Amino acid sequence: MNLWRSLSGRRRAVALAGASALVAGGLVTIPVTGAYAATQCDVAYTTNDWQGGFTATINIKNLGDALNGWTLGFTFPNSSQRVTQGWSAIFSQSGQNVTARNEGYNGSLPTGASTSIGFNGSWSGSNPKPTSFTINGVACNGGTTNPTTPPTTPPTTPPTTPPTTPPTTTPPPGGPKVDNPYAGVKGYVNPEWKAKADAEPGGSRISNTPTAVWIDRIAAINGTDDSSSNGSMGVRDHLDAALAQGAGYIQFVIYNLPGRDCAALASNGELKPDELPRYKAEYIDPISAIQGDAKYRNLRIINIVEIDSLPNLVTNTTNNPGGTATCDTMKANGGYVNGVGYALSKLGAIPNVYNYVDAGHHGWLGWDSNFSPAAQIIKDAAVASGSTVNNVHGFIVNTANYSALKEPYFKITDQVNGQSVRQSKWVDWNFYVDELSFAQAFRNELISKGFNSNIGMLIDTSRNGWGGSARPTGPGATTNVDTYVNGGRVDRRIHLGNWCNQSGAGLGERPTVAPESGIDAYVWVKPPGESDGSSKLIPNDEGKGFDRMCDPTYTGNPRNGNNPSGALDNAPISGAWFSAQFQQLMQNAYPPLS
Repeated sequence: MNLWRSLSGRRRAVALAGASALVAGGLVTIPVTGAYAATQCDVAYTTNDWQGGFTATINIKNLGDALNGWTLGFTFPNSSQRVTQGWSAIFSQSGQNVTARNEGYNGSLPTGASTSIGFNGSWSGSNPKPTSFTINGVACNGGTTNPTTPPTTPPTTPPTTPPTTPPTTTPPPGGPKVDNPYAGVKGYVNPEWKAKADAEPGGSRISNTPTAVWIDRIAAINGTDDSSSNGSMGVRDHLDAALAQGAGYIQFVIYNLPGRDCAALASNGELKPDELPRYKAEYIDPISAIQGDAKYRNLRIINIVEIDSLPNLVTNTTNNPGGTATCDTMKANGGYVNGVGYALSKLGAIPNVYNYVDAGHHGWLGWDSNFSPAAQIIKDAAVASGSTVNNVHGFIVNTANYSALKEPYFKITDQVNGQSVRQSKWVDWNFYVDELSFAQAFRNELISKGFNSNIGMLIDTSRNGWGGSARPTGPGATTNVDTYVNGGRVDRRIHLGNWCNQSGAGLGERPTVAPESGIDAYVWVKPPGESDGSSKLIPNDEGKGFDRMCDPTYTGNPRNGNNPSGALDNAPISGAWFSAQFQQLMQNAYPPLS
C-alpha cells in the first residue's frame, strides 16, 4: 500500500502581465489586443509522497484581473522528477521544464476565482519542490515586467515523453460489469478525509478505510479552493488519486437534486425546486463526462444516487404528519423522479459505473403504508427520463443514518405478556427492528416491482455500531413490551426519527464484502466525522439551512413523535468536520476498535 503523507506546499504571490506562455521548453506567443494590467495570483504546490512516486496538487487563485486562458510553468529541481499522469490541465514536460495548460472548462478565472489541478509523478534520489512558477510566461515573483520576447522557432529537441510506469498496485482489468463491484478489489481511501482522521488522536486506526466522496454541489465537481465542507478535490482529482492508489473501486454520492431533501433544512441544496434543467446540464452531464473518460475504464465507479429524495415523496408530503410544502412541490413537478431517472440514464450508460439508489431505512419505510409505495416510486424513477431498470445495479439503506444493523436481543415476532413488540413505543407497529432484515425484505419487494433479480443491497454502517458502556448485554425486563424493547435495544436513540449528529452513536461494522444473503457490502458512505448539520444557524454559501432537528434543545415535531432531537451540541454545517463527533464514534465503536 502506498504511504501517503502530507507535505506543506510553497505559496507564492505572482504577477501576471505578459502575452506569452512557456510550453514544453519553448515559448508560444499569445496575441494581445490592448494594454494588459498586471494581475496578482497565488499558487500553492503540495504533494503526497511515497518511495519513488508522488501525487501533486496545485491550487491557482486569481487575485487580480479576470483571466481567459492560462498556462502554468515550473521547473523540477531534480532531473529524475517526471510527470506521469495529469488531470484538470493538459500537462507536458521537456527535460525538467513542465507546463500545464487549462482545459476547456477551467480556462476562465474571474477575479477571486481558483482552480485546482494535479498530477502523479515519479522520482529517484529525492523529490524537492519547485521554487518558482510562471503564469502565461510571466515569472511568478510579484513583478509587473513583461516577459522576454519569445523565440520565433520552437526548440529543436522534441519534448520528452512522460514515463508510463503504472501504480505500484495494478487495478483490475476492464471488461463486462461484475455482479458485485466490491468483490476482489481494494477501495479508494479519500486522502482529504484520511488527513482529517489522521489529525485526530487515535484516528489512524480507521483512516485507511474506504469512504464515499460526496458531490453535494456543482462547485464540487471541479473542486473548490477551500476545505470547509467536503474538501477541495474535484471528481477527476479523486479518480486520478484512485488510479494512483491502485484502487479497484471508488464511491461517489450523487447529491444535488432540485429542492433537495425537501423535509430537512440542514441538507437543503443549492438548486431550487424548478431547476431540473440546471441539474441535468450543470451537474449530471459534467459528472458523466468525467466518469466516462476512458482512462478510468478499469476502475469500478460506484454511485450512490440521491439520498433522502424519493422516499420523501411517500412519507413527507402534507398529507402526512409533519409533511412539507416543498415535498408537495417535488412530488407534483416530477423533479425527483425525473432527476433520478436522468442521472441513472446518463451514468448507467458508462460501462464501468454501478448505480445504487437510496432506499431510506427501516425506521422510515418499514410500515406497510410506506414499504410498497416507496418501492413503486423508486421503480417509477428508474424508468423515467429515458432510463431502464438495467441502469440500477442495486440499492442502499441507512445512508448517513444511525439505524442498528442487527438487534440481537429482540426480534419482531417476540411477545411479552401476550403483547407483540410491535406495540412498543419504540417499534410503533413497524414490521422491522433493524437494517439487515429490512434491506433483505425490501430487496424482494423491489424485485417484485420489476427490478432485476440479481440486484444487490448496500448498508451504510459508518455510524450505527452503538457500542460503548451504554450498549445492552442482554434482553430487557419482561415487565411489559416497552421495558423489554428499551432495555434490550442497542440503538440508543431517543426516537427512530432522529437523524442529526446523534449522541452516543459509534462506528459500525467495517466495510465488508458480501456479508449476508442479498447484501453486496457493508460500506462507509457517510465519512465518520462529517457533520449532519449545524446545531445553530451558521450562514454559508452552500445552500445548507438550519434544521431544529440538529439543535440539542429542540423538543421535536410530529415526524419524531415530539421527542427531543438527541443531537450533539456545537456542530458545524453538514459535511464540515466535527471533531467531537469523530471522537465519540471511535469511543462507541462496535465492534470495538483495537
